[in-house]
Amino acid sequence: MKEATGELNMTVVTVVAIAALIAFFYLVIWPTIKINMALTTACTSAGNSSITTGEPAGDGGVICTATKANGVVTVECDYQENNVSKGKKVCS
Repeated sequence: MKEATGELNMTVVTVVAIAALIAFFYLVIWPTIKINMALTTACTSAGNSSITTGEPAGDGGVICTATKANGVVTVECDYQENNVSKGKKVCS
């Protein structure tokens, strides 16, 4: 009976450890990956088409703006959630 209890305790510890790792990934790492993917996609799209500026649709999105100085066009994309900037990327 003691062996079964020990195995049950190790199973619980393992499940809790895996749950903690999943929560850490989902809450800390995934938002950064999501923002970087969205900004990279927006910069790629902005480089291949005309640039438009405007408000994000719904509660978030990527807004790209283009500025032209001395013949050089610079595109800056801003990732927003609930109208709060979460990350910016300059793509030339």
